[in-house]
Amino acid sequence: MKPMNETTITFLSRSANEGFARTAAACFAAQLDPTLDEVNDIKTAVSEAVTNCIVHAYPSTLGKVSVRLRLFSDSSVEIVVRDWGVGIPDVEKAREPLFTTGDASRSGMGFTIMESFMDKLKVRSQ
Repeated sequence: MKPMNETTITFLSRSANEGFARTAAACFAAQLDPTLDEVNDIKTAVSEAVTNCIVHAYPSTLGKVSVRLRLFSDSSVEIVVRDWGVGIPDVEKAREPLFTTGDASRSGMGFTIMESFMDKLKVRSQ
């Protein structure tokens, strides 16, 4: 299906940009007239995905993160969060609840949270 509108934003992997990405995604999706719950779900999922990029893809350096948003005539939205960081050695292990490669302040629930707020979640790594 061809999107009826789309945009991509790219920013540095600074923690301050997580809020920008979350808000931009919610504002763009507002064109579909979502419910407040749907907007909050989008914001939560984008926040988790971008935070994963910032914390795990670039643990000791700055890099790029992009968020591509596409709206479709069936009132669906596709959100792709991408980084060019270190990659995920074992995607299946990383998707397990409570698993983290971060420090003790990380819950290891990012993918689980994203999956619970979205209809579909794909994770790819190189």
